[in-house]
Amino acid sequence: MGLLGIISLALLIVQFLLIARAVLDWSAVLAGPAMPGSFRSRLSGGVFAVTEPILAPVRKLIPPLRAGGVSIDLAFIIVFFAVTILRNLI
Repeated sequence: MGLLGIISLALLIVQFLLIARAVLDWSAVLAGPAMPGSFRSRLSGGVFAVTEPILAPVRKLIPPLRAGGVSIDLAFIIVFFAVTILRNLI
């Protein structure tokens, strides 16, 4: 596996972590907040710790879009598509 293969694998892992973050965020919306110390709470904390340093700089440039009581995180969408495009270019 060459350097491009390793980069592609790292980007794939980032994609999976972003998808996990979206699922965990929706689980909090639908099922309520996780109990402290629960599996979902620890998993959310871990995924958040890995993905937030990637999303935060983009979120500073492009804040979430507010539509009434709903907020759409454009940073998540931009980063996810950027990672997908990078993987396809490799």
